[in-house]
Amino acid sequence: MVKTILITGGSRGIGRAAAIMAGQRGWSVGVNYAGNEAAAREAVQAVEKAGGKAIAIRGDVAVEADVIAMFDATEKAFGKLDGLVNNAGIVGPKQPFAEYSLERMKRIFDINVLGAYLCAREAARRMAKSRGGRGGSIVNLSSMASRLGSPGEYVDYAGSKGAIDTMTIGLARELAPDGIRVNAVRPGLIDTEIHASGGQPDRAARLGATTPMGRAGTAEEVAAAIMWLLGDDCNYLTASLLDVAGGR
Repeated sequence: MVKTILITGGSRGIGRAAAIMAGQRGWSVGVNYAGNEAAAREAVQAVEKAGGKAIAIRGDVAVEADVIAMFDATEKAFGKLDGLVNNAGIVGPKQPFAEYSLERMKRIFDINVLGAYLCAREAARRMAKSRGGRGGSIVNLSSMASRLGSPGEYVDYAGSKGAIDTMTIGLARELAPDGIRVNAVRPGLIDTEIHASGGQPDRAARLGATTPMGRAGTAEEVAAAIMWLLGDDCNYLTASLLDVAGGR
């Protein structure tokens, strides 16, 4: 079945890898991005080259009007929504907790928590069978930080991902009667740009070597888990937190 998927933060890293894999299945993808239009356009081209259809949609997930507009644009281009990859997220620089500014914490929770909740809510409104949708799948991007806490680095980021874990479980149980499955993927040390954005470009490689598998993961390895959760091979799976972390 050809599906219509919206991926927030779809222009880079795990989101981009998931978009390309969706293209390989012939799916249609709304590629949301916050500011880097060139990267979003390149991701769209990669999806189309892989065999799918895609559009780039600029929007801030923490702004309700932007969220509604990105869902509208995806459905206008490709029809009713079948899935959401709730991927957009940010991290702050490595710092002791006592040095965090209000601005840092507010922005992280606005994007990582409020943004994820807004997007999940909009997906529920559009996919719920009781509201005229055809059901579907929401895949939330959490992190192993939600379990490990990220002491001395990103305690605020870890807390934001803990909220995603809780939302996943509650929303899955609420939306199951409406034909919507909700699961989360919790990546570990994955080699993406997010580490550089937090001031530690070598973090994944450095700490990945300490995992049981002895290396960092790739965006494609996380994307493969996302695609499985979006697909039709796990129709009885909901309210699950799937760790993709090399045994960490």
